[in-house]
Amino acid sequence: MKKLVFILSTFVALTFNNNVVAQGTIVDVAVGNENFSTLVTALKAAELVKALQGDGPFTVFAPTNAAFAKIDSATLNSLLEKKNQKALANILTYHVVSGKLAAADVVAALKKGNGKVELKALNGAILTVLQKDDKIWLKDQNGNYSEITATDVMGSNGVIHVIDSVVMPK
Repeated sequence: MKKLVFILSTFVALTFNNNVVAQGTIVDVAVGNENFSTLVTALKAAELVKALQGDGPFTVFAPTNAAFAKIDSATLNSLLEKKNQKALANILTYHVVSGKLAAADVVAALKKGNGKVELKALNGAILTVLQKDDKIWLKDQNGNYSEITATDVMGSNGVIHVIDSVVMPK
């Protein structure tokens, strides 16, 4: 029950935030939400802000601060260093798909794919979307799962779906 309340609260907060900055890019939406401050810091460190403010459209599977907190702090701090900018950019672009895939589009693709669909991320790697236990999950190339906890946070150049873990390419 607590998880359901949290998910609904997050969804309402993100929807309200989206309405306030409806004309902003997906980066503007992320900047305007304190739950994405670590993501924004990482985007800046990887020098991806300008690219994601472009025309797009983009679909971003955005990890929350809590998702980043699951990563060992030494590892995360290391990734934010200038010398690891390329590795960080690879991880972050693994969370982005070209095109605007709203939740309804993802659900339709899952039905067509019998509960599974593969998406090509901007880094060129495959990200798998699965429907399991009445939830939608991302499965990374290492076999790890991340639950999509909120959907359809719209920006002027795409859509954000909130995830509870950082997905990692090989």
